[in-house]
Amino acid sequence: MSELGNITFALALISAAVGGAALLTWFERRLLGIWQDRRGPNRLGPFGVLQVVADMLKLLTKDDWIPPFADRFVFVLAPTIIVIVMLLGLTVVPFSPELLILDSNIGLLFFLAMTSLAVYSVMLGGLASNNKYALLGGLRSAAQMVSYEVFMGLSLMGVVMLAGSFSTRVIVEAQRDLWFCVPQVLGLLTFTIAGIAESHRLPFDLPEAEHELTAGFHTEYGGMKFAMFMLGEYLGLILICCMMTTLFFGGWLGPWLPPLVWFLIKVFVLICFFILLRAAIPRPRYDQLMVVGWKYMLPITLINLLATAAITLALRG
Repeated sequence: MSELGNITFALALISAAVGGAALLTWFERRLLGIWQDRRGPNRLGPFGVLQVVADMLKLLTKDDWIPPFADRFVFVLAPTIIVIVMLLGLTVVPFSPELLILDSNIGLLFFLAMTSLAVYSVMLGGLASNNKYALLGGLRSAAQMVSYEVFMGLSLMGVVMLAGSFSTRVIVEAQRDLWFCVPQVLGLLTFTIAGIAESHRLPFDLPEAEHELTAGFHTEYGGMKFAMFMLGEYLGLILICCMMTTLFFGGWLGPWLPPLVWFLIKVFVLICFFILLRAAIPRPRYDQLMVVGWKYMLPITLINLLATAAITLALRG
């Protein structure tokens, strides 16, 4: 792809990602309504789809208020960080053989780096707010995200060994005979759980924990700055589903349909799974979440890593 083509695709990707994240706020409520035998949004427009527009207008017209006791610069910077790093993470996602912004031999490492940087957004937001509830939410978020980054990285090492590369394009091409969700089922399981924790999705939205911490790290946020936190969360959901499709479900690979269509179908199914997971599983306690990580997910990822390495060495002679 030429430089002009790369810029055009990058702009189109940003527009599609931001628009898709906004639309997901409606789709999530609608799908949860069907799952829970209620209507969901249904007042504005066909099937309530204009509820997204109403929410955006409400957030755009609210006063841009910053608490006088907050650190003004960091308070404004925090919500922008998570949006930027999530959009940067999408640059290494291969949507088809031709549609890829950054074809790098360290693409997977770049993705892990971007998800790691997202912790600064919620941590700085909690610190800059100068509010005890926001501070506790930020500290929880830092501990949760740093811990689950370890398991996310280890869960992907089996995929790297099978593909022989950190390039996301090479990883997709290596799945032509068999998707990695079969030989790397343990890696897929741990990556899914870590992805939920990294993106703060229910049932692992414990840094927010509105039942005990008011609203967690964004207690003092409102208007567009609050909207950016929410936008970052939905962009994180899209990014995690795109990477799961790339690393475990064959990316764009599939018969009959165009590659981009196959990729989007797989991502859509995974997004529906994450949304319905929110309705099916209750939120655990914070200590239970950390126990699951260090007592169960760490041994599982290490066992998967050692088993994959042993089998790979044996098959290669």
